Amino acid sequence: APPRAATPRRAGCVAAAPAISTTRAFLGSRKSAKGRSRSSALAVSASEPAPLGVFKLEYDISQDDDAKSADWKKPLVIAVSGAAGQISNHLLFKIAGGEVYGQDQPIILRLLGSERSKEALEGVAMELEDSLFPLLREVDIGIDPMLVFAKADWALLIGAKPRGPGMERSDLLEMNGQIFVGQGKALNEVASPECKVCVVGNPCNTNALIAMENAPNLRRENFHALTRLDENRAKCQLALKAGVFYETVTNVTIWGNHSTTQVPDFVNSKIGGERATDVIEDLRWLEEDFTPAIQTRGGLLIKKWGRSSAASTAVSIADAIKALVTPTREGDWFSSGVCTDGNPYGIAEGIIFSMPCRSTGDGGYEVVAGLEINDWLRQRIKTSEDELTKEADCVSHLTGKMGKACEITPGSPDTMLPGEM
Repeated sequence: APPRAATPRRAGCVAAAPAISTTRAFLGSRKSAKGRSRSSALAVSASEPAPLGVFKLEYDISQDDDAKSADWKKPLVIAVSGAAGQISNHLLFKIAGGEVYGQDQPIILRLLGSERSKEALEGVAMELEDSLFPLLREVDIGIDPMLVFAKADWALLIGAKPRGPGMERSDLLEMNGQIFVGQGKALNEVASPECKVCVVGNPCNTNALIAMENAPNLRRENFHALTRLDENRAKCQLALKAGVFYETVTNVTIWGNHSTTQVPDFVNSKIGGERATDVIEDLRWLEEDFTPAIQTRGGLLIKKWGRSSAASTAVSIADAIKALVTPTREGDWFSSGVCTDGNPYGIAEGIIFSMPCRSTGDGGYEVVAGLEINDWLRQRIKTSEDELTKEADCVSHLTGKMGKACEITPGSPDTMLPGEM
């Protein structure tokens, strides 16, 4: 049975931060000598981009017969960048409501934005307060990753610069690369040594690589690029074609980059425990309809919807996290963009590449070995591998590798996903 909630003794809860002029206000709760909480406002120099802590709950469990401190897990510190954006607006409430990390896991949210989104962040925090989530113990907002990422157990890096009109792929790699250099260095300095990092901001594979290379204090295997949305899309289309429920579709792998070179693997997928190719015998549909449909799904969605896939992306982030904190079902696996060092498929090392993974539920994973790679898969996996290698070369000055010259030129094929940048 889940633990009973402790009675809140004092809530340091404010409606919004005061007007910010020459100083920034730090609003939050400071524990008094008796262990109770009280609100405080600390003036900080304007030159120091301090976090704007807006909410904190403190419990004096020792005085409550109905709950014991041993019943509660230690709160997880979850840092989220791009926290004022549409994706975060869907995701944060799932996290605070216990849908992601569990119904017995207290949460501290640290939300990272920019100078421009500061007031919007306050609005997000206000909505989180007003939702009365029992597991949500603290919300802090700020614009400096060195402060917001402090002691983070998980970092969900959603924010990234969108691609502007006429912007080349190499320009976008450079512009977002600078962001992830800074965030990687901040994680390296202040995050928990076991911090798990999920990069969503595109181009997410190479952004994850940049962050990883700038955070040598963190384990390389703890960095992930989100390809779960692509996996979910593939499962949906296979289920629709086969006329079955989504849950019967398993063992779906997305190989490679989160771009139009990604490879949705129908060869090793299963439907109702049978090979997908035995259930769906139309190989032409699988190769010529299903595969490009998954590769270009994001672009089609924005044409229909007029905006990027925020809600389904948030769902897929939640799914990706749950896949790491929940033991994988026997015989199944999930997709994640992970570091290729020592991988069993001969993929070039030193890039972030989506592969099949299994987890024991402790946040770690192993790459599933031994999958069938036929000629059709091998050719397309190699194309995505080559693309990621070229992207890595283009940002080598940001990762300390100083490799080959950037070969992504204005004439290069444009494989980035429209509307998901």
